[in-house]
Amino acid sequence: MTLTLEDRALGALVGAAVGDALGGPVEGWTPDQIVERHGGRVHGIVGPWYENWRTARPIAPYHKGDGHVTDDTLMTHALVRVYETVRDHLDAHAIAEHLVPDLMSTPRWIPELESEALPLQRIFLAEKWIVTRLHYAHVDPREAGSGNIVNCGAAMYMAPVGITNAGNPAGAYAEALDIAGAHQSSYGREAAGVFAAAVAAACVPGATAASVVDTALSLAKDGTRAAIAAVREAAAGYRDFESALAPLRAAVTPYDSVGPDYRNPSLDARRPSRLHAIEELPIALGMLLVAGGRYESAVLGAVNYGRDCDSIATMAGAIAGALGGEDAVPAAWTKQVAEASRLDLRAPATALAAVAREIFALDRSRRRSHEAAFTAIAADR
Repeated sequence: MTLTLEDRALGALVGAAVGDALGGPVEGWTPDQIVERHGGRVHGIVGPWYENWRTARPIAPYHKGDGHVTDDTLMTHALVRVYETVRDHLDAHAIAEHLVPDLMSTPRWIPELESEALPLQRIFLAEKWIVTRLHYAHVDPREAGSGNIVNCGAAMYMAPVGITNAGNPAGAYAEALDIAGAHQSSYGREAAGVFAAAVAAACVPGATAASVVDTALSLAKDGTRAAIAAVREAAAGYRDFESALAPLRAAVTPYDSVGPDYRNPSLDARRPSRLHAIEELPIALGMLLVAGGRYESAVLGAVNYGRDCDSIATMAGAIAGALGGEDAVPAAWTKQVAEASRLDLRAPATALAAVAREIFALDRSRRRSHEAAFTAIAADR
């Protein structure tokens, strides 16, 4: 039975949030360190890395773990709210006019802070850049991403763009590139476009993990394309994430600017380049391939990979969820994350599906107008 748009939206956004929550507590560590800390691989929701999480890392005093979503999900839900307001395709100006005020003016429950606060007070430095550049510096929204560190910050919340362009990967790619211009440049912006396209491709009836990656490769450019191709080749030899962890890391290493120690990046880390790629998207696609598109295996592979694994699991979860629908996401995980985070994980997806239907109707009307105009001027005389 073909999944409905609502099924796909729920799978993508609920799947992304659950992946985010599972990956949060082990973010920044290596697979070996994760095993040492947790007595084996992570197979579900776990507690914080540090028991004294409020003071262990003063720059990031967040309660990661115990089912709490991170800024990946907070930003995803914020983008959904922009779609609910605009009810049409978005661009960089929509980020300036709607997302920035949302981040800095409306208090919301922040799971990792265990309190109500402005989302601005939780998002990290690369995301605060949006507010600095657009609200305070009044930079052209289409250029505001220039100068920011190049990381996965823009890509991590682009799943909604894939849903509003469900079945149209090229449209999702173009729209995400425009939106992400307010946040990122270079391969960070490119990854945002390719991730949105992957979610849109996963919504095509009959889509598979392989067809999603093929679509991603058909659109990706420069180092991003090369990194995805290398990871796809490496993933072909594995069917379980345990054996794939080291080979996938080795495959993406030549394109990853951060270096071997995630918490101590190399001097040329996160700078614009046509040769590099963010690590998160190629690894998410690699884990999707290793898992054969199955949600649980793809997300657990992403989580146990370590490094920026909350974002990797967010991306893998969104794509696998779009492939399989909400039922692909373990219900027990969804329940735990929703309760622990005090968030309705389903409402944003339901709202986004309704907006996507409206956008499709607008697109069809615009296409009909274009067809009529072109037919009139292109007719043989």
